[in-house]
This record gives sequence, structure tokens and C-alpha cells, in this order.
Amino acid sequence: MRTNRPTISALSIAAVMAVGIGAATAQGGPAPTPTFAAEKCFGVALKGQNDCAAGPGTTCAGTSTTNYQGNAWKYVAKGTCAKVGGTLAAHQGNQPPKPQG
Repeated sequence: MRTNRPTISALSIAAVMAVGIGAATAQGGPAPTPTFAAEKCFGVALKGQNDCAAGPGTTCAGTSTTNYQGNAWKYVAKGTCAKVGGTLAAHQGNQPPKPQG
């Protein structure tokens, strides 16, 4: 059976565009609210793994530019942010978190 190449190419292009649109939407805003009791913890996310609030020049989730960026937050279990060394409010710098024991 002969395959119609223009049709396959058009379908391939459409599939790639759909994936690209989905990826852009995923990083266009904050991460979905988790199903567990959570709090926003600033300064604990690794580069590109924040859930939101990454400051000027970023679009939100997944856009932090450095590890432990002080103006980027990650959802953590409620009551654990300070324990892992983060803060409940944005702060300057990107020092590694110091867990509070």
C-alpha cells in the first residue's frame, strides 16, 4: 500500500505544533494546586523546577534561572517550608536552603 507523503507530513507538523502549544500552556502560569495540604515555599526549588513566582523576565512555572532562587516558590507539605530551609515570603538571593532541625 502506498502512503500519501504530504498527508503524513501535514499530520506530523500538526502533532508537533499541538505538543508545543501544550508545553507553552504548561509554563504559562502557576502549577496546579496540589491535592495535599500545601504551602508556597520560596528559595527551595532547583533551576527550572519552581511552581511559580520567578520574578521579572519569567513566565512562571518552570522558569527559575538559578537553584534556590529567592523569588521562586515550590509547593511543599504544609508546615515543612521552614524545616527544609525555605521561607514563606520571597527574598533576595539564591543561597542554598539551611534546614531547620
